[in-house]
Amino acid sequence: MAVGDAYVELSREQWRGLRRNTPLTLTEAELEELRGIDDPIDLAEVTDIYLPLTRLLNLHFTGARQRGTAIGTFLGDDTAPPPYILGIAGSVAVGKSTTARLLHTLLARWPEHPKVELITTDSFLYPNQVLTERDIMHRKGFPESYDRRALVRFVADVKAGKPEVTAPVYSHLEYDIIPGAQQVVKNPDILIVEGLNVLQPAPPTALAVNDYFDFSIYVDARIEDIRTWYVARFHQLRATAFADPKSYFKFLADLSEAEATTFARNVWRDINERNLVENIAPTRGRAGLILRKGADHSVTRVRLRRS
Repeated sequence: MAVGDAYVELSREQWRGLRRNTPLTLTEAELEELRGIDDPIDLAEVTDIYLPLTRLLNLHFTGARQRGTAIGTFLGDDTAPPPYILGIAGSVAVGKSTTARLLHTLLARWPEHPKVELITTDSFLYPNQVLTERDIMHRKGFPESYDRRALVRFVADVKAGKPEVTAPVYSHLEYDIIPGAQQVVKNPDILIVEGLNVLQPAPPTALAVNDYFDFSIYVDARIEDIRTWYVARFHQLRATAFADPKSYFKFLADLSEAEATTFARNVWRDINERNLVENIAPTRGRAGLILRKGADHSVTRVRLRRS
């Protein structure tokens, strides 16, 4: 166990030992449904990495609830403590969506917080029409492509205990916000907010979405490894989602293998890697916990902020 700056760094073996008696409540069939495209995560990874993590989050949740109850007692207010907000950040193709879905399922099986909701910041992308009008369609996923005020307002309303809060719905098939569709969040115990830029600081005189987080996780890996995963995932999508006639990317399914590889590498270099280097990776040090992955997608070490 290495201690440096505000973080304590633990090897996989050290982290695995912190599971204690946390039970595995996930089956192989359930994991298959949660696993991302071209993500090789298995039950051993869940046991070694995610069970200790859910134990940590459960302890942190309990502490936050106790603090909220104490403040309520002081004020003479018996209103239930606010929902616990968990942020998950990281690059495209690093596996943060799988992490979010896993935690959504595992945390909901703890008796202390059975009602867990998951929202992705894709729901707060501007519609394609707006991105086109602003000439930033090629920067989709960069901070300016999101309606950050709407995202902050949504999370603030959940944190304030509003009984029902709604968010837009994004379609990866259509690559756009679905007009009129809504995701409804009703009084969760825990809200997970997953997205590329959720740890970005706010502009002056404004609040950032992470100002409402109780805890945050950054999923990390070498850029070279993420590039490899991105290209592999791109080929998987060509054979599945992109082949759907309704897909925005149907034209990519008809490319040759070599053409598709070149296209994916160019998109990675010109868009996703730039966004990672300029906007996403610089926020890593704001996370409460960093999961560092190796080339095989497994977590090799964990950095936990102690203060």
